[in-house]
This record gives sequence, structure tokens and C-alpha cells, in this order.
Amino acid sequence: MEEIHIKMSHLVGIITESQKDELVGLKWTDDTYFNPIQDINDNWVISEEEVNGNENTSVSWVNSLTLSEYEPKPAPPLPNE
Repeated sequence: MEEIHIKMSHLVGIITESQKDELVGLKWTDDTYFNPIQDINDNWVISEEEVNGNENTSVSWVNSLTLSEYEPKPAPPLPNE
């Protein structure tokens, strides 16, 4: 049986560490907080949904971020591997 590999692309907005610090604890909608994470290159990023859906006018710069391909960090090894 042939093995099929599907690569799903995810877009993110790359931000600086100081921008990450500004976003932590802020909501981008009435009930959703920003959730910056680091990619494989240790860049801070936020999701495409956060960039395009941001309703928080105090950080309106988020809506102008350029989107880039997300490169996740590898998953940690499972126990006993």
C-alpha cells in the first residue's frame, strides 16, 4: 500500500520579542487572547487568524503584518525512544 504524506501549510505573522511582550495578555477578539509561539528558527510568531481577525485597536499594527510560511519546532521524542 502506498504511503501518502500531506503537507499542510500554515501562515503566521513574524513579530519581535518586544511585540510578543506587548501582545501577551491582550485579547484579539472579545474572548480570545493572543498566543505568540516560537518557530523552528526561534522567531516569535502569531497565527494567520490572529493577524487577520484582530479587533484590538490598541495593537492595530498586527493587521499589517506580512504572512510567512510557519516552520514548527520538531516534536520532542516520545518516552523510551
